[in-house]
Amino acid sequence: MSENLEDNEPRIIPPAVGNTQNEHVEPLIGTEHAPRVARSVSSDPEESALPSSGAATPVRPAPRRSAPRARRMSLSLTRVDAWSVAKVTFMLSIAVAIIQVVASAIVWVLLDVVGVFSQITQIVSSTGLDAGGFDLKNVLSLTTVVSGVTIFSIVEVVIFTLLATIAALIYNVVSSLVGGVHVTLGDD
Repeated sequence: MSENLEDNEPRIIPPAVGNTQNEHVEPLIGTEHAPRVARSVSSDPEESALPSSGAATPVRPAPRRSAPRARRMSLSLTRVDAWSVAKVTFMLSIAVAIIQVVASAIVWVLLDVVGVFSQITQIVSSTGLDAGGFDLKNVLSLTTVVSGVTIFSIVEVVIFTLLATIAALIYNVVSSLVGGVHVTLGDD
């Protein structure tokens, strides 16, 4: 029995000769090796023209049809390409910078439409702190705010790109020591 499991070939016992009760007898799994025959899926007329050898063909048991199981695969992230991380971080930082500039312009316009700048100017002038005609809308004009946010965004792009690249290099060193991050992916 252990031999059958080791070589994974079905063993058959040929049908008994002279069996008159039933002409077609299924071969039984047993002790003799069946010759391996290459099968094809094509329907060539050449195959049907070949004479049958009369040898017993191996019969494999029908596979069990159970509920399909989800496949799982264990992977480990052992190395990250630093140049790839730098490129992706740079592009994402550019996108964030553009969003910041546009968002700051939209917020400034909304604050101006609602009248926040004029109300703050009135509050400052009513307290007597206004020396020489303080106007918040002139101090924080749209061009000043957008210019400031643009400069801040450019510095932010450079810093984020450098930090992400340095983090990728540090990850490569640490993962070479401990083997990386192990992830199990499932096909649910």
